[in-house]
Amino acid sequence: MGDTIQFVTLNPFRIKVTGRLKHFINAFGEELIVDNADRAVALACEQTGAVVNDYTAAPVYFQQRANGAHEWLIEFEHEPLDMSTFILALDRALQQVNSDYEAKRQKDIALLPPVVRMLPSDTFNKWLKMKGKMGGQHKVPRLSNERVIIEEIKIFAGI
Repeated sequence: MGDTIQFVTLNPFRIKVTGRLKHFINAFGEELIVDNADRAVALACEQTGAVVNDYTAAPVYFQQRANGAHEWLIEFEHEPLDMSTFILALDRALQQVNSDYEAKRQKDIALLPPVVRMLPSDTFNKWLKMKGKMGGQHKVPRLSNERVIIEEIKIFAGI
């Protein structure tokens, strides 16, 4: 319960688990789900030679003179040679896999490019251990529409 699914075939019924109901970002009407985010990260890695171990993302809400954005905390197994190229590839991939995200990114109408912060190796595992959530059933929440988790991890990581 609580998983989102996609039907792969109807006869016979075959499904693919695409995420969790509570793991999404829709702060600006972008309707970003875990499946979109995973596909975009994979595309960005493919284009830049990076390898991502784990990530989480949350919205950065509108401020007086700035539009919103998504903030990503990413732990790399193999860092991209150029972080700005990775961010551009991630942004383009998100637009490719999610038309609502693309619409909000048009001319920065509602969303600015993603803000990506690189985490030291093993940060997510140490954070999960500190929370008493180690093991197969406990995973880093990929997306959250609130900033509670991302702020907690940033404090834990000292960023």
